[in-house]
Amino acid sequence: MEWVLSDELGLRASLGAAVSWGAAVAMVAGGAAPYIPQYLHIRRNADPDGFSLYVCLALLLANTLRILFWFGKRYEMPLLIQSIIMNITMFIMIHLCVSVQKKNQIIQARERIFTAQQSEDVARWLSQRPENPVQNAHRFYDMERKYFWAWTDFQSYVDCMLVFSVIGATITYFLIGLPIFVETIGFLAVFTEAMIGAPQISKNHQNKSTEGMSLSMVIMWLCGDVFKTVYFLVRSAPPQFWFCGSLQILLDIVILFQVWLYRHKTAAARRARRGD
Repeated sequence: MEWVLSDELGLRASLGAAVSWGAAVAMVAGGAAPYIPQYLHIRRNADPDGFSLYVCLALLLANTLRILFWFGKRYEMPLLIQSIIMNITMFIMIHLCVSVQKKNQIIQARERIFTAQQSEDVARWLSQRPENPVQNAHRFYDMERKYFWAWTDFQSYVDCMLVFSVIGATITYFLIGLPIFVETIGFLAVFTEAMIGAPQISKNHQNKSTEGMSLSMVIMWLCGDVFKTVYFLVRSAPPQFWFCGSLQILLDIVILFQVWLYRHKTAAARRARRGD
């Protein structure tokens, strides 16, 4: 009888470990998965206009802050790995959007870059077009607000986040002993992540259409956010995590409502793009 009970307890422990491991894997990979259909959509249609790059900005800021938060208050390793993977994913999305925009641009505008040097390939391309002479670049330190996060070279986005990361890491190094500072970083991280849907909502409202936005991405957002919020509650994660997870779910629902609200204009925009 004892060996039967022992086997049953062992089976339950193994099953529990398998479920826990599966949930951890889902947390690590699940954050990046929704952007696969959006990536394929942009690449297939060569049109990034329906996707807001401010979504990438919000996630880069949020996950960088979450990484800094880990040094002050250790949370589960899968969440830390997820943040690193999400940052890589966002840079991949930015690189695609910038590349497609360059290819699609008929009249090249002044190159808006964060770094001091113009990218050689763009400068060479501009010099070969008589109607588009090479012009002085707009730089980050010129304080041209309308060009922030709308630069034309990928390196600018990388440099911007490097500056933010270095400043954030320096401040964290000196203030990591203050519990209120650490908790503030944690709250800012999850709150910024919770607001990733806001730029897309604004983009859809501005266009009065959801053309160019992947519906699959939003549905996967919603499923992932529901799973993530439940995971936070079950695993007793800091309250900042599950509170902002609930906010993400609300914004996902708003975007899905926009899909229904703008369905006729979206269909018209899709027909116009196809030339129907």
